[in-house]
Amino acid sequence: MIILRTLSRYSIAAIFAVCGVLLPALSVFASDIVVGSWNIQRLGHGEHKSFAALATIASKVDLLAVQEVMTEAGIATLEQALEKQTGEPWRHLVSHGVGSKSYKEMYAFVWRESAISYQDGAVVYLDKQDRFIREPFSARFKSKKDNSDLAIGTVHILYGKSVKDRTPEIKALAEYWLWMKEVYPNTPLVLVGDFNLDQAHDAWAPLKQYAKPLLTQGASTLSETQGKYANLYDNIWVERDSHLKVQQAGVIDYPKLIGWDHSKSRKQVSDHAPIYMALGNRQFDNATVSLAPFSADMRANVSTPTAKPQAVANRQTQVNLNIRGNRNSQIFHRPDCPSYHSVSEKNRVSFNSAQAAINAGYRIAKNCP
Repeated sequence: MIILRTLSRYSIAAIFAVCGVLLPALSVFASDIVVGSWNIQRLGHGEHKSFAALATIASKVDLLAVQEVMTEAGIATLEQALEKQTGEPWRHLVSHGVGSKSYKEMYAFVWRESAISYQDGAVVYLDKQDRFIREPFSARFKSKKDNSDLAIGTVHILYGKSVKDRTPEIKALAEYWLWMKEVYPNTPLVLVGDFNLDQAHDAWAPLKQYAKPLLTQGASTLSETQGKYANLYDNIWVERDSHLKVQQAGVIDYPKLIGWDHSKSRKQVSDHAPIYMALGNRQFDNATVSLAPFSADMRANVSTPTAKPQAVANRQTQVNLNIRGNRNSQIFHRPDCPSYHSVSEKNRVSFNSAQAAINAGYRIAKNCP
């Protein structure tokens, strides 16, 4: 276990940000590992969690960023359950509590020792302008498969009372990204977490100057309705010119994996499904059901930054990747439709294509071009 709770957020961040001490420059890019991110709802709070189920799911990845950790004991118990599940050593790293005076959470990383080692640079972001309720947490790790490195930041964006409450933190992520670039020079960057906002929202524009989301279709929040998912709030962001060789990415349909219904899963595991990306030659466990798999076109865009622009037909395919429907009106919108962002989150349902929406009984909005 590596623990940072005894250091203040200012003393940790000052090592890298204030004093200007940058980490050593590296030129190798992490591969042959599976990286995951998961909001494990209130981990360590109460006695209702099934750690056996959590370990079954989390063992599908080599490095897992965890949001909404309530106690260090919760993440330590998960580590122990992973060791029992896999029969091999795991380690974890946990931040100090971040949040308001009345409510705090911690971030954590958990990793398989045979595949990953902690390299350096574990730090809670020094938010000088106080824009984040829960400041992001980051660290650099090494793949033992090929000795390559990866810097990963994780964040849990404020949900608030409406989308308006979330957008300031989303917009501030662009500056955080640039900060990571300075702190981890010549190292591939990844930002993961529960962003409480779909990647298609306009508030992402500042970050999209530097980074892009791997998941642009599907959903990661478990609906109370069996088999249904809502909202693509969880995501993985990589550099626009990333050299990471992303083979696969998606959302793990964990209730199907462990054979539970959504009601039991939400109560004893989490209301969020984990997301993942497989790097290099590492393949995601084919026995695990994956929602919204990474498309071949998207893979080419990430692992080959100098690729030529796609044909018009391929661009149209990209437009169809995140069709947004309204449950009440049974009308769907493409991202290029004027009313695309007007569909309320409560009534929103996503489809992989326009044809999938039509097959489900939806019709296209009349104001779509």
